[in-house]
Amino acid sequence: MILYVDVKAAREGNGTKEMPYKYINDAAQAALPGDEIWVAPGVYREYVNPKHAGREDARITYRSTQPLGAVITGAEEVKDWQLYQDTVWVCRIPNTVFGDYNPYTTFVYGDWYFAGKTKHTGAVFLNDKMMYEASSLKDCLEAKPSECSWEPEFSVYQWFSQQDGEETVIYANFQGKNPREEKVEINVRRECFMPSETGIGYITVSGFRIDKAATTWAPPAAYQDGMIGPHWSKGWIIEDCEISNSKCAGISLGKYLDPDNDHYFTTKHVKSPTQMERDAVCRGQYHGWLKEKVGSHIIRRCNIHHCEQGGIIGRMGGVFSLIEDNHIHHINNMMELGGAE
Repeated sequence: MILYVDVKAAREGNGTKEMPYKYINDAAQAALPGDEIWVAPGVYREYVNPKHAGREDARITYRSTQPLGAVITGAEEVKDWQLYQDTVWVCRIPNTVFGDYNPYTTFVYGDWYFAGKTKHTGAVFLNDKMMYEASSLKDCLEAKPSECSWEPEFSVYQWFSQQDGEETVIYANFQGKNPREEKVEINVRRECFMPSETGIGYITVSGFRIDKAATTWAPPAAYQDGMIGPHWSKGWIIEDCEISNSKCAGISLGKYLDPDNDHYFTTKHVKSPTQMERDAVCRGQYHGWLKEKVGSHIIRRCNIHHCEQGGIIGRMGGVFSLIEDNHIHHINNMMELGGAE
């Protein structure tokens, strides 16, 4: 069966060609083995959480009907900016926008992270470029160039956030540009396309642009999220996609969440990160780390760029995978994050 999705649909439909779904995630809840989801061009500001797995002989395929025409983004546009001082503008975002995950109160931090607990998983984007996070409002006003960035001339575009009751307040130095007239977005979702449950395998994602998620630091012994990934399952194919502007990882083939062995060095100081990696291998045997259940993915012909931790990561969950003919570039060029990864 073919299920149709079109963000430009006048109202939510039932997945037929005449009455397409308005959201990809609606199709993701209905799709069964052998189904294809055809997604019309447009910007889909949503989190796609596939409910059902495909089978080796009956995959579930998500396809952009126009190559790179359908965009799944973790960001929302912001137009309600008020001039604060000089070239700095301010906006207020109700925290209800973020649900149970606020990127502007969540730090990039964890095991094997060495750069200090100063950067949030949130980000501000000016015309599809990630701006730099200032450490204070004073620094945002001054907006000095970064000595570490590979693009110091853009590093003067800076933002700073703070909490005020039930609101996130974001200040941004647009260096003379009017944010009401430019494309300005903030990331609000942790992932773009990843099952919340493990074991949702045999899914193909073809021809999408995926960008701007508030992903978290993903060391090898902890839960590894990315903007898109199979989440500890088998047989995914990610092909002909453009993956960009992740705060941390672009694609994750990596590790599941093990609450009894997650960031223990950072949070409890009871194990070295290296010992956690040893434990992760042993514990993985009890949690389905078998060739019959995990890995054997394919990532091919993707353009992966401007991600600040890694383009593709995949501790344990990437085993037996084929990764070929991808263009991976401009990774960690902002140099805001730093660690062994």
